[in-house]
Amino acid sequence: MKLKSLFWIFTFLLLTVLSVLTYNVMQKGSFMFYLLEGLIAVTIVFLSIFYRKIVKPLHTIGNGMDLLKEQDFGSRLSPVGQYEADRIVNVFNRMMEQLKNERLRLREQNTFLDLLINASPLGVIILNYDEKITSLNPSALKVLGIHSCESIIGKMLSEFQSPLAEELCQLSLNDTRTVQLNDANIYRCTYSSFIDQGFQHPFMLVESLTDEVMKAEKKAYEKVIRMIAHEVNNTTAGITSTLDTVEVTLADVENTEDIREVMRVCIDRCFSMSRFITNFADVVKIPDPDLRSQDLNELVNSCKIFMDNICHNRYITMSLDLSENLDKVMIDSCLFEQVLVNIIKNSAESIDSDGEIIIRTTNNPVCLEIADNGKGISKETAAKLFSPFFSTKPGGQGIGLIFIREVLVKHGCTFSLRTYEDGLTRFRILFN
Repeated sequence: MKLKSLFWIFTFLLLTVLSVLTYNVMQKGSFMFYLLEGLIAVTIVFLSIFYRKIVKPLHTIGNGMDLLKEQDFGSRLSPVGQYEADRIVNVFNRMMEQLKNERLRLREQNTFLDLLINASPLGVIILNYDEKITSLNPSALKVLGIHSCESIIGKMLSEFQSPLAEELCQLSLNDTRTVQLNDANIYRCTYSSFIDQGFQHPFMLVESLTDEVMKAEKKAYEKVIRMIAHEVNNTTAGITSTLDTVEVTLADVENTEDIREVMRVCIDRCFSMSRFITNFADVVKIPDPDLRSQDLNELVNSCKIFMDNICHNRYITMSLDLSENLDKVMIDSCLFEQVLVNIIKNSAESIDSDGEIIIRTTNNPVCLEIADNGKGISKETAAKLFSPFFSTKPGGQGIGLIFIREVLVKHGCTFSLRTYEDGLTRFRILFN
C-alpha cells in the first residue's frame, strides 16, 4: 500500500479515537473536554505539517519512480514547497528532460539509419546469434534474387539455392572477399558484427562491383582491339596487295604454279585473320538497342525454326514450353534474336550429339530459360564464362558470351548460366 494511503488511514483512525475520547469526556467535565479539543487541533496541525513536509514529497518522488518505470519521459513533477524535496524534483525533471531528448535523438538516428540502409546500393543482411536472418534491405533482396522479405526472415542463408548465398556462407567473421558469379556479376562481400545493448550481432555487406569492373574491362579491351585491328588490317592489306601483284606477274612464268598456290593460301590466310579481328571489333561496336514492345514467344518460335536444322544434324531435339498470355517485353528484336541464336548454338555444341534443348518462358516476372543436357559447367569455369576472351572451346575466340552479356546489360536484363543438380545447364534471362 502506498505511503499516502497509509497516512490517510492513520489520520482517520487517530481522529476517530480522539473524537470518541472527547465524547466520553464531555460527560465528566469541561476541563478535560477543552484539553482534548486542543489536542485534536494540535494533532490536525501536526498531521498537516507532516503531510506537507514528508508524505507529499515522498508521494511525489514515488510518482517519479513510476514514470521512470513506465518510461514516460514526457511528464514532469510539480514542486511540493519543501526545500530538499524540491531540489530532488528539479534534478528529476532535468534528468527526465535529458532522457526525453536522448530518446528523441536515438529515434531520429535510428529512423535515419533505417532510411539510409533501405536506400543504400549495398546489400545489408543482419543475422541473429544462430546466424538466421533478422532483416535485410532491398539491395540485398535484389542481389539474392528474392522477391519478398517474408520468404527469408528467420531462415539461414544456407537454405537458399543461390550462388551468392553459397559464397556468403563460406565467409568467416571479419572476412572480406571478392567473388565473381556465373551471372557475370562481381561482388565484394564482408562479414562483420556490431554491438547492440551489450550483445554482438553479425551482419553482412554485399557491394556490387559489376558495373565498375565491366566499364574498366570494356575500356581496356576496346583499346586493345582497336590497336590490334588497326595494325592487323593495315599489315594484311599490304601483304595481300603485294601477293596479288606477284601472283599476277608469275602467271605467265612457267613452273611457278606451286609458288602461286602458296601465295593464294597466304592471301586466304590474311583474309581469315582480318575476319577474325573484325569479329572482335564488332563486339566493341554493339549499337544501343532500339527498344520496342515485342512478343517473346514469337521471337522464340522464329529462332527455333532457324536453328532446327543445326540441331537436327546433331540429333538434338529442341522443344518449347511457352507460357500462354505472356506479357510483352521491351527489346530490340534484331539484337535479341542474335543473343538467342548464340545461346542455342552454345547449348548444341555443349551437347555435341544426341541430346535435348528445352526453351521455356514464364510470366510474373517474364523469364526466358534455355536448358540443355550437355556436359555441364564446373563451378570454376562458371565464374570465368563472361570474362573477355575466355573460351572452353578449342580455338574459341571468347567473344560469344561477351556479346550476349553486352546486349543483355543494355536491355537491363539479369541473367545466369549454371549447371543444376538435376544435370541440366540453364541460361536464364529475367526481364526487370
